[in-house]
This record gives sequence, structure tokens and C-alpha cells, in this order.
Amino acid sequence: MSSGESGINIEQSGAVLTITLDRPDVHNALDWRARETVVAALGEASANAGVRAVVITGSGDRAFCTGADLRVPFPVPDKPEGAPQRVQGDVSRSVMKGWQQTIVAVLDCEKPVVAAVNGIAAGAGMHLALACDVVVMSEATKLVPVFVRRGIAPDAAGPYLLTRIVGPQRAKQIYLFGDDIPAAQAYEWGLVTEVVPATEVMTTATALADRLASGPTRALAVTKRLLNRALDLDRDAALTDEAWGQELVMTSEDAQEGVRAFIERRETSFKGW
Repeated sequence: MSSGESGINIEQSGAVLTITLDRPDVHNALDWRARETVVAALGEASANAGVRAVVITGSGDRAFCTGADLRVPFPVPDKPEGAPQRVQGDVSRSVMKGWQQTIVAVLDCEKPVVAAVNGIAAGAGMHLALACDVVVMSEATKLVPVFVRRGIAPDAAGPYLLTRIVGPQRAKQIYLFGDDIPAAQAYEWGLVTEVVPATEVMTTATALADRLASGPTRALAVTKRLLNRALDLDRDAALTDEAWGQELVMTSEDAQEGVRAFIERRETSFKGW
């Protein structure tokens, strides 16, 4: 299934939905139409009981995603005569409705999301990869925190993500200097889950997605939410979240299947609900 003009290809195989950023002419950079397509696909994946895991990748072997396609400006309403081209609020609105919304869609997707980083992940594209729950990266590529080189501050939820992944001092090193991060270093710093040969990125990511898709889908959704919220909550709120998460999961058919399989000493067969 293709999304048409947006340059995003969406295909489902079994219980795994694959979202391919297919804009090779701009190294898989995303304009606002492409971002909205990705956001919609992730929202639909959450609601679709037939989808139990998601893979995000880029077409070709040069780029996973190189951030924003600046050739296509974010649409703004017509301005009255005499108004400046950029009114105060336009930039922050475009950020919140643009890349921030895309990253949030990955974080809030109820199904586990695997990034298959087959090429360079630069700028907001790096943050798109790091927002995923599992990150498989080609040993031949790199992460590129390009912001300081362009004289801009990091956006697309990057400071939020990186501070939680690597801590404030390492995040400062990454953003203040803006040096490329080769795959081996990204793995050493805990930014990615696995580093594999370029020819194995998609097969590895798909195998992991298949494994996740065979798991207890609702339990995975609750686990993902608990972990994503853990550093934002005080102890009482975190433990309350945990208790209610257990309440939700223990009423699922998969939880009952897990108990039965344990008692009967057999492999589980989870349905996803």
C-alpha cells in the first residue's frame, strides 16, 4: 500500500506494519505531508488489532532520514495586508505541529516500533530513530546531530530524548559539538539496540518485530507507556501508574493465557488482546 504523493510506503506483512520513507531524491527528508502520513499510520497501527508491531525504515542504503525537507514550507493561513511574512508564533506552531507531533506519535504508538536505520540519520531523522523502542543500525552508517553546524538549537524532541537516554553531560557533548556518531559509538553510548552489517539491517529489524508481534500486545503497550513516563513522574505517581497498568493487563486474554501456559507447562500462544 502506498501513500501516494507524500513519499511514504506502508505495507503490512502478517502482524507487522512497515513504514518506508521513500523520498530518495532528498535523502528521505520529510516535508509536512510525509510527516502527517507517518503520524496517521502510527495512529492507525495503535487502533488496528491486526497490527502488533511496526518497523520504520528508509528506502535505499544511503539515508534513513535526514530530517526536514525545507523545500516545502509548513502551510500557514493567509495574512492580512501589511503583516510580516513571519508572525510571532508561526515558528513554535510549526515545530509543535510538525516534528514534535511526529516523534510523539512514535512514543505514543501502542505497538512496539522498531527502527531499521539503513543509512544516515541526521537532525530530526536521528531523533525519529531514537524515539523508536528498538533501534537496529547499519555498521556502515552514522547519526548526525547537525543542529549546531546550522546555527540552530535541536528540536524534534531531541533534548527530551537524548537526556533520558544518555544523561545530560553526554547529551551536551552531542549537541554542543555536533560531531558525527558512528554506529559503533552509538551502540557504546546506548543510543541503539543492535549494530549489524548493512545487508542485515532489515532482516534483523523484521525478525525483532516478528518476535514482538508474537508477544502479549497489550502488556507490551502498558510496559512501553510505563517506561516512557518513568523519568517524568515522582515515586507515588509512578507506582500508581504501575498498579493501574497491572489492572489493565490482568484483564486481557493474553494474561490469562500466560497463566494457563505456565500451569500447563507449555509454550504461550498470545492473540494480542
